[in-house]
Amino acid sequence: MKIGELIQSGDWKGEKHVPVIDAPASVKAGEAVCVKLCVGAEIAHPNTPEHFIAWIKLYFKPAGGKFAVELGELDFNVHGELAVEPKGCLSVKLKESGTLIAVSYCNLHGLWESSAEISVE
Repeated sequence: MKIGELIQSGDWKGEKHVPVIDAPASVKAGEAVCVKLCVGAEIAHPNTPEHFIAWIKLYFKPAGGKFAVELGELDFNVHGELAVEPKGCLSVKLKESGTLIAVSYCNLHGLWESSAEISVE
């Protein structure tokens, strides 16, 4: 079995586990941009000790490139009454156009992904 076979996807407007990427469609080369990530944008995801989002990772695959690189990770270590919502921002600087890929992990429902194209001028 391959890890890719375990990753689920869907429309984040109808599925509470899909990570949402909120980034501009176009950025200037080398300019820092905030890429917002969250799970549960339209449908709130539970955040209890029994059911929670543990992390969201952000990757970038350059257009025409073979491999993706990890840009960063948001970890959510407290669940329940004092919980932090599964969302945050990563400041990134890109040199070329490509695809942003987010992967989130739910302790009950596994790995989920989404992607967004980004153009670099």
